[in-house]
Amino acid sequence: MPSKKSVLRRAWIALAVCAVSVAGCTRDPAAAPDADGVPAPVEQSEAGTGSVTISGDDRAAGSLTWQVPAVDLSDTDPQALRRRADEALADGRLHEDADAAIPLYLALSTLPGHGRHAEAGLRRALQRVLQQGEASLAAAGEDAGALPRARRLAAVARTVDAEDAAVLEFLQRVDLAERVGALNAAGERALAEGRLGESGGGALGAFRDALDLQPAQPRALQGVAAVESAMIRRAEDAADAGEFDLARRWLAFAAEVRPDQGLETVVDAHARVDRLRATRIARLRDLGIAALPKFGGVDVARRHLAELLRIARPGDPVASELRERIDLAVHYGLYAPGQVFTDALETGGRGPQMAVVPHGAFTMGARDGEVDASDYERPAHAIRFERGFGMAIREITVGEFRRFIAATGHRTRAARRGFSMVYDERSGNFVRRSGVDWFSDYLGRPADDGLPVLHVSARDAQAYAEWLAAQTGKRYRLPSEAEFEYALRAGGQGRYPWGDGEPPPRVANTTGARDRSPAGRAWANAFGGYGDGYWGPSPVGRMVPNAWGLHDLAGNVSEWVADCWHDGYRRAPGDGSAWVNPGCRDQVIRGGSWASSPAQTRSAWRAPANVDTTNARLGFRVVRDL
Repeated sequence: MPSKKSVLRRAWIALAVCAVSVAGCTRDPAAAPDADGVPAPVEQSEAGTGSVTISGDDRAAGSLTWQVPAVDLSDTDPQALRRRADEALADGRLHEDADAAIPLYLALSTLPGHGRHAEAGLRRALQRVLQQGEASLAAAGEDAGALPRARRLAAVARTVDAEDAAVLEFLQRVDLAERVGALNAAGERALAEGRLGESGGGALGAFRDALDLQPAQPRALQGVAAVESAMIRRAEDAADAGEFDLARRWLAFAAEVRPDQGLETVVDAHARVDRLRATRIARLRDLGIAALPKFGGVDVARRHLAELLRIARPGDPVASELRERIDLAVHYGLYAPGQVFTDALETGGRGPQMAVVPHGAFTMGARDGEVDASDYERPAHAIRFERGFGMAIREITVGEFRRFIAATGHRTRAARRGFSMVYDERSGNFVRRSGVDWFSDYLGRPADDGLPVLHVSARDAQAYAEWLAAQTGKRYRLPSEAEFEYALRAGGQGRYPWGDGEPPPRVANTTGARDRSPAGRAWANAFGGYGDGYWGPSPVGRMVPNAWGLHDLAGNVSEWVADCWHDGYRRAPGDGSAWVNPGCRDQVIRGGSWASSPAQTRSAWRAPANVDTTNARLGFRVVRDL
């Protein structure tokens, strides 16, 4: 603090005590300065006012000039003035008006005998002003009004004592804060205008200049983080527009903004952009696949592939998948869901009629609580077919199998063993009978060519499928268990292939209470009120087809599928492929037959059978990969 004499001298120079009863004084800005460089007061008569105008140090430059509020000294009791000043100081009213501590102490300092008390009060008031100024500076990063308060307090402090070391240091800090504030404001304007400064200057340059002046300044740090966020938003906007190279460049800029702090944020942004890329790639793949069955769809799919390759990384498996789908369409032809086709045989004639089963998903197996279900049919699980497949519309017939035998000389298991199981009308049971083979009907008599082939083992059925594949050059095989149930349900999820109740008319050749054998027998366990007109297998295709154009999946004969037998579906493939163990001895049979009980006609029903099994209730059909 300056000496008492210095303070009082400046105060006395700053004030002019006028005749109390006659006049007041104001400062003339043009008055000549005294020896200390302070302009001398110039009297101005103001009849009847009796006031004194107190002014600060006119050497203050610019905005750091405080106009000291005028204190009326007319009829003033010095002791009362002292009390007013002390009370104002105690209440924290330092400079706001003429009743504040500093203006009162400055007025008091002009009165003889009160200079020492005024100097002590000014010292205490100045200390509080600096404390408030420091608090305002500390809040300047978050409070928009804090820096203007600090500037006002700096002007007050400068007026009280411009030579004090603490005041000078505070003035420097205010100046620094104002420079930093100006840089922050410039950065915020640039940010609002979209000038981020990725190549220098702009918002990022202004905020970094502010941090050079005042490291860790909160407002500048927030500005830098906002620039980083803006760059990340631009990356995500670019990704939304499919411009992933541009998105990558913006993320590279963002990674340089706060390399020691913001990398986790940028990594998260990379992950979001990658998810957007993956979603867009999958969408293009789906659009390409969906276009393929349509007229001109190959060209449309190729355009989707070109866009996919533009945004995908090298070696992306989704791009490879779409390219393979397009190649299949170009080189092998393409079928629409539900389309019926046949393949030419190398030896002449055509193979079985096939229908294209649409790709899709379903829940395989018995649901919890399903009547008559077993643990063999659980757990119910989701299966999705990414591709459709061809399935024989009807069971393989005696005539079709005859062509295979004639072409290959294949000897069936029943022929090599010398017998098979047939229905015995007299006992109503299935019995072993010699000399029964693929050309025999359910009673063991010669079968018509239009009947489903019976008395064939799983290996006989597989041999037929392999012959078809060799004859046509296409991939014929036995259906997987999942493919069979998917085609059997044909989009439904009921207990039976047709739903949950009694079968509609002619929906399947199965056990009905109205059916009668040639000898007049009736089924002990059958669908009440139902009759299909057959006891034993009917010629294929006599019942109405299901929603996908397939006959007899729900009845006529049960059918071999390619899967090995497992006691349930835990760990079963989720893609619908066959669950095969090398060398397995038991395979799965699916679908109800002419002699199946209602429980065995359910959509989820399955049973094991030794691969060498042959009987009068079991046949097969084939599928073909597309």
